[in-house]
Amino acid sequence: MKPSLRIYRSLPPPDRRAPCALTIGNFDGVHRGHQAMLARVCQVARERGLTPAVMTFEPHPREYFATLNQRPELAPTRISGLRDKLAALARYGISQVVVERFNARLAEMSANSFIEQLLVQGLRAKWLLVGEDFRFGHKRSGDIELLREAGMLHGFEVQTLADVTDRQGHRISSSEVRTALAVGDLERARHLLGHPFHISGHVIHGQKLGRTLGFPTMNLRVAERCAARSGIYIVQVYGLADRALPAVASLGVRPTVEDRGRVLLEAHLLDETVNAYGKLVRVEFLQKLRDEEKFPDLPSLTAAIAEDARNARAYFAVHGL
Repeated sequence: MKPSLRIYRSLPPPDRRAPCALTIGNFDGVHRGHQAMLARVCQVARERGLTPAVMTFEPHPREYFATLNQRPELAPTRISGLRDKLAALARYGISQVVVERFNARLAEMSANSFIEQLLVQGLRAKWLLVGEDFRFGHKRSGDIELLREAGMLHGFEVQTLADVTDRQGHRISSSEVRTALAVGDLERARHLLGHPFHISGHVIHGQKLGRTLGFPTMNLRVAERCAARSGIYIVQVYGLADRALPAVASLGVRPTVEDRGRVLLEAHLLDETVNAYGKLVRVEFLQKLRDEEKFPDLPSLTAAIAEDARNARAYFAVHGL
């Protein structure tokens, strides 16, 4: 992550509120549609001497309302955790991110209060870019027309960006990425994201079962409601050497050896031994091998892992790293 990225868990303190070019959204996955918005924000910021800024929300508003209404099935799955989202925003040129906690106060805030308290006073927005269907404020009562009226009053300009589409004319959206990941279509997800789907995190201690089976693994915690389909994947791991390391990984709940239902990412490095505990790594997903399955015993599980490793080696023999 770029050290120049300033992250605020609420509005910046008054002495840090520099005039900004701002965009607002959840930016889950920071896909190619998001990247077009970020490029435009950075361009205007350079031209006008403003800070390129993003306001985003934790949790996702739909997740908040799903919990509030006791309908957890309505909460969207997550393409990326907060760390990966912030790293991507920095990579695409954003230098200030405000992570607003989406709670009852924000959900009940009127559209005019949202503009005055957050955009004008809190962020000193001078230029604002939003999608054409952007809605905000209590019961989504605020729209583009209200924003433009307020901009004339408070001195900020409002622009909208039409949906970004792929070569087939399909809209690029977080929902499309989630759909691709849910069915294991990594190629489609890569096309929408503009890069391979990945999960990053610090390597944690696990049960050490893989070591006893002859396949030691690195374990990473995964964000709740991870969008990717549980299964076995060919991956490459960054952060342990000066190059990517080939690996095979399991994403799922480990049904053969554990019944607690906690999703974990376990990566087995091919022909490498590295002390990875505590290291921050990025695991890039290259190809899905198979769905997760429950085996009758540990020998059957070991045989399946060995076959997965052989298939991964064959993949890298053809495709390289």
